[in-house]
Amino acid sequence: MSSSSQVEYRTVTTAGAKSAIKVAFKKQRPIFLWGPPGVGKSDIVQQITDDAGGYMFDLRLGQMDPTDLRGMPYFNKEDGVMDWAPPIDLPSPEFAKDYPMITVFLDEMNSAPASVQAAAYQLVLNRRLGKYVLPDNVVIIAAGNRESDKGVTFRMPTPLANRFVHVEIRADYEAWFDWAVENGIHPDVVGYLSFAKQDLYDFDAKSASRAFATPRSWSFVSELIEEDMTDTTATDLIAGTIGEGLAVKFQAHRKIAGKLPNPTDVLAGKVSKLEVQEVSAMYSLTISMCYELKEALGTVKDAEFHSMSDNFFRFMMDNFETELVVMGARIALTTYAIPFQPTKLKNFDEFHQRYGKYILASQG
Repeated sequence: MSSSSQVEYRTVTTAGAKSAIKVAFKKQRPIFLWGPPGVGKSDIVQQITDDAGGYMFDLRLGQMDPTDLRGMPYFNKEDGVMDWAPPIDLPSPEFAKDYPMITVFLDEMNSAPASVQAAAYQLVLNRRLGKYVLPDNVVIIAAGNRESDKGVTFRMPTPLANRFVHVEIRADYEAWFDWAVENGIHPDVVGYLSFAKQDLYDFDAKSASRAFATPRSWSFVSELIEEDMTDTTATDLIAGTIGEGLAVKFQAHRKIAGKLPNPTDVLAGKVSKLEVQEVSAMYSLTISMCYELKEALGTVKDAEFHSMSDNFFRFMMDNFETELVVMGARIALTTYAIPFQPTKLKNFDEFHQRYGKYILASQG
């Protein structure tokens, strides 16, 4: 085995990658984002750009020719020389003035043939291509899959690689969870993965399976779930998204979760006892109740919202183990930032006395 195959790379979570990218952007230092398929590399870049009020030029280099970057040559009649028409896929100075930041995202960079990488080299190295010059507020970031991921890749020239700061992302449940609840991922998906965190990502480059679980493919599962689908259709679609083994496990979880009380009834005080004791299903119910509380904010009268909040804490204390109570409170308080008013909740003092120290510990 060669020494190069034994190299281990430092990896970061998506939250760590965001922090590193923001610093690199401030210094206008090009950064290369490595990671397995489906881990959310392009989503991270888009989110950072959006948060800065910027605009992203997403260039899929694996699908481009060198002229797509350099532009097309033409005969300049006025000067009697060959000239270059600037590329439309890069920001003009006039366009760049309308945004505080422009991101040029060179995606699939190591999937591009050497000729395209060579064109990108000048852009990364000199911030220009021929006569075209990048505006001052443009930042460059590239991304690609690792050579071990069984995708189409070309070895990056060493001089080009040396121009980047290299950051490799790993799949991370905590970061995905925050993203999932913020983006309305189906409670069954969030509940299942809260219980089975190891199933968030199961890509194996040596496997012949065409479908596998990634943060991206779980978001597809969330989109595909429809309540009126037959079990067969649902399983077929989910198996085609995350693989058959996980699809069977997830569908078994959904069948149990389907026997749970309606979270609206729980928060309304109509249901106080939980008959189903399957842990994964209880995770789903917890997520669903938090969803309902979030949706109720600003849509119901204050007195009704306080009553729903009171029933939320009472139901958890009466039916859940400590770990699940703490998780439910943390999601409601931290992830959803639900503004509970302790003085208006008759069950809050008991809750704080029994679980307050655990809540503080989980946040520390």
